Amino acid sequence: MDSPARLRMNRTALFPVGLLAVCTVPLAFAAAWTPILLLIPLMVALWVLRAGVDIADEGLTVRSTFGQRQVPWRDVAGIRVAPRGDLWLVTTSGTEIRLPVMRARDLPRLAALSGGRIEVPAPPAQ
Repeated sequence: MDSPARLRMNRTALFPVGLLAVCTVPLAFAAAWTPILLLIPLMVALWVLRAGVDIADEGLTVRSTFGQRQVPWRDVAGIRVAPRGDLWLVTTSGTEIRLPVMRARDLPRLAALSGGRIEVPAPPAQ
């Protein structure tokens, strides 16, 4: 892999954020303290643009709104799927890191981009 694969939220999610900003403007000028409400759509837009997972030959980089955490492949023990479908990266030290904007339906794509380092479990037999 030459450059890391970047898994992010679809940019169309910025459309409702723009609507939120438009709806917030009248309220933001209602009193002297309310312009701080304009930070809400700004923070949501920042999250949409920044949060995600980068997959490279060296490992995974999990990005949140204000930080990031790099996990080399040798420290990856597996993936845990939460009851609501959220994905959690399990490390060899036993810690878990939530993979933002990724759900159980994204497991095949994550497995393909990992180069075989992450496997998709077979569905249970019925």
